[in-house]
Amino acid sequence: MNFVRFLCLFFLFSFTFSHETLNPHILPRPLILEYPDNTIETRLKELDEEVKLLCTSWRFAVEANNLGPWKTVPRECAEYVKDYVMGRGYRIDLERVSNEAGVYAKSVELSSDGKDAWVFDIDETLLSNLPYYQEHGYGLEIFDSMEFDKWVEKANAPAIESSLKLYEEVLGLGFKVFLLTGRSEKHRSITVDNLNNAGFQKWDKLILRSSDDHGKLATIYKSEKRSEMTEEGYRIHGNSGDQWSDLLGFSMSDRSFKVPNPMYYIP
Repeated sequence: MNFVRFLCLFFLFSFTFSHETLNPHILPRPLILEYPDNTIETRLKELDEEVKLLCTSWRFAVEANNLGPWKTVPRECAEYVKDYVMGRGYRIDLERVSNEAGVYAKSVELSSDGKDAWVFDIDETLLSNLPYYQEHGYGLEIFDSMEFDKWVEKANAPAIESSLKLYEEVLGLGFKVFLLTGRSEKHRSITVDNLNNAGFQKWDKLILRSSDDHGKLATIYKSEKRSEMTEEGYRIHGNSGDQWSDLLGFSMSDRSFKVPNPMYYIP
């Protein structure tokens, strides 16, 4: 009897061991690390966001005049600048500047002598050269004066709508309007045609660079021209420009309004 019981236990044990050995669920399994499907996409988004933050910081430094002289948009910010100037953000910023300038203009008590003046730059302040910069990397390329002159000579630059609105407001209030541009005197008639076609119909004086002004830094050239205005008895209450060199220097206006422009820098 004991022998029979032994055999039964032996076969039962053998069957159990054999079953467990062949059971694939209890065999050692390879270690598998499972990553989320969107890990790469998430990392790319994080990198894109970092570039966007860095380029936003760079643009802020440009507008605040915290950067030293620069020649081109940083390569990593080329797409960012394109998206900005072609998008709603740029238009909103332009409108904000013009609206604030308009509020200030209305607050100025004009005298009866006709000597209250407002100065406007032209390029990227009244007229937009975005069609040109679309073909030249939105500031990624080093500025080529000969290529830009070809664009100017087409006289096709459109108005910046918010600036046109401000311009008409300033005229309507009774300010004398002086247009002070870095364009060359040789482009006077073309500039007049472009301004008129874009909706800028009236002004009191259009000042362009003469042969004596070539080679001068924009800050010096524009300061000298403002100085001539004040020597003639004009009071410059407002000045609108896209470059700090339009606004700084001497014979400055009572209030200056900086129009955004991250595409180029003029000292």
